[in-house]
Formats: sequence, structure tokens, C-alpha cells
Amino acid sequence: MLAITYLPAVAADATDALVVLAGPGLVLSDAAKAADAATGGAVTAAAAAARFDGEAGAIVEILAPAGLPTRRLLLVGTGPAAKLDALAAERIGGAITARLLTSGEAHVNVDVAGVLDGVLAAHLAHGATLRAWRFDQYRTKQPEKQKPTLVGLSIIGGGDADVHARLAAIAGGVARTRALVSEPPNVLYPESFVESARDLAALGVELTILDDAAMRALGMGALLGVAQGSVRPARILAMRWNGTGRDDVKPVCLVGKGVTFDTGGISLKPPGGMEDMKWDMGGAGAVTGAMHAIAARKSKAHVVGVIGLVENMPDGNAQRPGDVVTTMNGQTVEVINTDAEGRLVLCDAIWWAQETFGPEVVVDLATLTGAIIVSLGHEHAGMFANDDGLAGQLNAAGAAVGEKLWRMPIGDAYDKLIDSDIADIKNVGPREGGSITAAQFIGRFIKPGVKWAHLDVAGTVWASKAGPLWDKGATGYGVRLLDRFVADNFEG
Repeated sequence: MLAITYLPAVAADATDALVVLAGPGLVLSDAAKAADAATGGAVTAAAAAARFDGEAGAIVEILAPAGLPTRRLLLVGTGPAAKLDALAAERIGGAITARLLTSGEAHVNVDVAGVLDGVLAAHLAHGATLRAWRFDQYRTKQPEKQKPTLVGLSIIGGGDADVHARLAAIAGGVARTRALVSEPPNVLYPESFVESARDLAALGVELTILDDAAMRALGMGALLGVAQGSVRPARILAMRWNGTGRDDVKPVCLVGKGVTFDTGGISLKPPGGMEDMKWDMGGAGAVTGAMHAIAARKSKAHVVGVIGLVENMPDGNAQRPGDVVTTMNGQTVEVINTDAEGRLVLCDAIWWAQETFGPEVVVDLATLTGAIIVSLGHEHAGMFANDDGLAGQLNAAGAAVGEKLWRMPIGDAYDKLIDSDIADIKNVGPREGGSITAAQFIGRFIKPGVKWAHLDVAGTVWASKAGPLWDKGATGYGVRLLDRFVADNFEG
């Protein structure tokens, strides 16, 4: 992560890269005015030449500006003052990092005096930190010009220490999730995923681990059916954080799909792009990162994260289309397609979570269907909910952090589509409404009275190109959304 410091006035080393701010109409900050004067008008001239419009994150760069000791001067847009909120500040920070990360600069001073208050300054630092994350540990021949050089960012004008500490905890959770989602499947599998989470205990998270024998004793035939084709044994990991100081507060339960690699099983996927299926554990990764964030910032809520971890492989012992499995709650499932495995993992994990922890609210995250990408692209995750209030809370949390949701329908007409001719339920319906019938399947395992939402994050956990706050690859989607959802609704 970037080393972030806050300075009241002048940076320690004036030769470091310097960022000054300006809004639409070339409304310069005091620091930008000073830089323009010192350079004989070079800042405004460069802005005019670049057709700089002051949009949040827009950048004009001047190398070795005459009249200033800095090696590199950046004029960065803030957007309209009326829209300069936390998300805009984070976008500004992300843009600065994206420009300078491999520039050869080791440190940058960002002068926000008179433009951003302490809270927004902390959010700028947060955006810069999130955008700086990279996954380079398997690169051995990377050209020097492609290696990150930026290690520190100082904000001139101060920041809010409490907000910074909270956001730093959240950034740690996002980094954990991105690392999990990025790891190759020969490194990350159910057992190693569990091992990677053991350090959460140092943050005060209580861990419970179920192995194959324990799950078999509990009757988790759906989850174990997915795993039976792999030499990697399945696991369930529960992570409990109780920051309420009381034992009578029911937890919020977050459940994640953790298919560490998905070949599709006997219903084998096409080979093109199958390597991407290492991120089919994105829901489990998000839940784990959220638990990190919640514990690291010492949330006052009671939260349990449960993840079902399997590998879906086409072995001679693999589950077949046509098999019937019995779930933990006794329902039987006809397996029509072994590539519709995530819902089989979730149904047992969700039922066990309800039986064990007695939550009133369950939110599950899963890279569940390609159909949700067809519906929503990569801009929104799909949300399905049995409670309007819960849907509103999640939608508000997503909007606040820029992790957008779009509510999709559920109902009896869709539910009938997954009735089986020989069992209680089948694991896929018709091609139409595929993401909806997947949600309906999970909904059959929600106890009466439990508020439940299913987030299909198949289009949002991985990006084919860099974004405002992430590099190409794992986005960390879901961590900030879940953390904000908990913070806004379950902390006294």
C-alpha cells in the first residue's frame, strides 16, 4: 500500500512531484495560482493547450516546470464544487496514482488546502491507495518502466485521522479480496483459502472450519456433490465478529460462493477463457475481505461471514447430469447441469449458517450466472431480495461507495421453472431468466421470516481493463459495499 502522510503546510521535499487542483472554468486553487505565477503562466497555458475542463480526475502534466523545484507538476480537476463528494475525491486520488504509479516518481505531494476538507482529503488518499494495488508477484522479467515506483503520497492541508484510519482498514480488506481473487488455482484452493484467513484471528475474528467429515455428518450432499470430482477436499469457513459487547444480538450473516476453480464439471465449459474461472470464488473473497474490514475498524456490529469452498472438476468420480443429491435441510435436487454448481454450494452453506447462527438478515454474494452479465454488463451487480427494506439498504450502501446494484425480480412464476419431475427441485431452469431462476433456487433455502438478498456479482469482481480505483484484474467489488451496509444499518 501507499504510505500516506498529512502535512499542515509545506511538504518536506519540494523536489517531489506536486499536484495542484482546479475546477471547471479553470478555477484554480491557491496552490495552483501560486504554481502558475511561479512558472510565468505555464500552468494556465498548458491547461488551455490540453483543453482541460476541470472534470474530476482530469490531468494536465508539466515536466520540469521552470520556476519550481519540483520535477513534475500535475494540474488535476476536481469537477464542480457542488459535486465534490467522497466518490469524487476518491476518483481524484485514483487518477493521481494511475498517472504516477510507474512514472519514476517515488513520492507525490498533493496540495488540497482550501479545496478539500479533512474528510474529503482522507477519501482522496483512499482512492489513491486502492488504485495503487497491483498483483505482480509472479512476474520475473518485468521491464523497469513497467514496475511501480510510487511508494508515498503526502496531502498538504491536513486530513481527518479517524476517517483515514477507518478507510485504511477498509482498503486492507479490499487488498485481501483482490489478492484472493487474483491467485492462480494451483495456489488457491479450499484448504489454502482457509489457511490464508487464519490471520483474521489476530484482528479478533473467531474462525470455525468444517472439513469433509463434518459436512458429511451434517448432510451437505449438494455442496459435497460439487466437490466430489476434485482431489481438493471441500471446506466451510465461518468468520464471526461481535463488536456489540453483547451475546443477545443476532448477527448479520454474509455468505459467499467459493468455487476456487470451475471447469463446469462433466458439463465442461469451453476452453476459451476458462482460465478466468479462478475468480469464481469472488463472492467468498468479498465476504472474507469485508470481515477483515469490519474487524480491523472495530465495528460495533455483530457479523458472521460464511463461505463454502470447493473445486469443480470433471474427474471419473465427478457428479453427473441427472444425479439427485440431498441437501442439508432435506430437500432433494436433480442436477441438470454440473456447471450450475454455485447454487448447490450456497444452499448448504446458507442453511448451515441459519441453523448455526440464527440471523435475521442473510446476504449472499456469488459469481453465479453469465446471464447477469448479459442483463447488466459490468456496470452493476444484480440484486434479488425478499424484503424491500433490505434491498433499499443495500442499494444505498452500493451507491455511497460506487459499487452499484440493480434490483431484479423474483416471484412464484419464476419459482415454478425450477420444479423437478423426479425431485423437489432442479438446479437449472430454462435459458430465459437464468439469473432469476438461480436466485429462486437459493431462495428455497431461506427460512421463513429471514430477510434475504442475493447479489450476483459475476460481472463486477473482475475487470478486463483498469478502472478509476482498480488495475486490470480483480476489482475487490463487494467489500466496501458490505462494510457500508453494516456500518449504516447495524452499528448502534
